[in-house]
Parts: sequence; structure tokens; C-alpha cells
Amino acid sequence: MNASLHRGIGMTSLRTRERMIERLREQGIRDERVLAAMGAVPRHIFVEEALASRAYEDTALPLGFQQTISQPYVVARMIELLLNGTTARVLGKTLEIGAGCGYQAAVLGTLTREVYAVERIEPLLARARKHLAQLRLNHVRLKHADGNLGLLAAAPFDSIIVAAAAARVPQALLDQLAPGGRLVLPLGSSGNGDQILTLVERKTDNSGYSETRFDAVRFVPLVTGIE
Repeated sequence: MNASLHRGIGMTSLRTRERMIERLREQGIRDERVLAAMGAVPRHIFVEEALASRAYEDTALPLGFQQTISQPYVVARMIELLLNGTTARVLGKTLEIGAGCGYQAAVLGTLTREVYAVERIEPLLARARKHLAQLRLNHVRLKHADGNLGLLAAAPFDSIIVAAAAARVPQALLDQLAPGGRLVLPLGSSGNGDQILTLVERKTDNSGYSETRFDAVRFVPLVTGIE
């Protein structure tokens, strides 16, 4: 990564980022792989300049188009669930649904050599391309597509992460999960705020799936179609 982007200035400095990592530890994030990945990505370049001073706060920030960049804790927590209990250093081939501005895709890009990120809103996707190009993350591939359909051309995936809430897991994503693979997403209605971060694991013998529920969260809804 470009050294000047990594350092930042003022409130976007490396020191500010280090404070974010310490806060994540205090909030219960234990996986050092995840903490290192979060510390490696300059979050301030993914938000509007006027919001750069708030980039490392533990809060979601607006991106426009009724979308947000997830708070750092939620990004770290979702990725930690994908890695939890594994000895592998990286995630394997990963699919992200809801690339937004590209921040989570960049974090994922530090943990695997192969990331595919899908975004349904084309102007947001263009923004993500610009940000990832700045960081020279050429192995993160972006696609303008409906996330409910996954990305069949690149399947199967070892890890799938969904940055939007669904009432149920889209069947296409289950089908595109490799045996032994893991999928994490918020399940529940976006209307009443009753969403639970959920881990779905495909059994290694392809005999079915297991589901484990974790934290209450709040995400924008997973919408069909493209814009």
C-alpha cells in the first residue's frame, strides 16, 4: 500500500488507527489476523472528506444512496466469525455481497488472495474501484450485479460475507458455498430492527447446513435488482 495513504494526517493518522484496534480488543475481538487486517486498511480514504475525522470512530457513516459504511466493530466481528476455529492464515476464495465503498473488500483483501465483491449500485461500485486502485488491491475483483444471485461464474466460495440484512439466506448463496465453507450475514427484518448476525456452515460431506446465531445488529436491507 502507498505509505502516505497508510499514515494519513491529523485525525486519520496511524496513531488514530491504532486506537481503533485497541478499542476493538476491548470490545472482544480476539483474532489477531482480523486486528492486523483492520489496522492495515486506511478507513479514512473510503469516506467523504468531510467525514474523514470520524473515520475511526465505532459508528456507521453515510455513503449516499441510502447506504452506509459499517462500523469497524461489525466488520471485524463478521470476519472473525468466518475465521473462528480455523487454523488457516487466510479465508480462501471469498465473496462479499454489498461492496459499498469497498472498505470491507479491502480488509478481506488482506486476508486472502482471491476476493470477489458484488455491488448493485453502479456509482458506489465506481467509488469502490477508485479506492481499491489507490491501495493497489488488484486481486479484489468487483462486479456490478444483484447480490441475491451471488456470483456463479466464480463459485464455489470458501467464505461468503453479506453486508445487508435478509429475511432468509438466498438459495443461490447456499448453493455457491463450498463444502466446509462459511457464510455470515444479518438475518431478520430491516423494518423492526430485529436482525441477528448469523453464521451458516456447509457440512463437508454436502449433507446440509448448520446455523449459529450471535449478535443483534442493524443493516440496510438486501435488495434485489441493480441500479
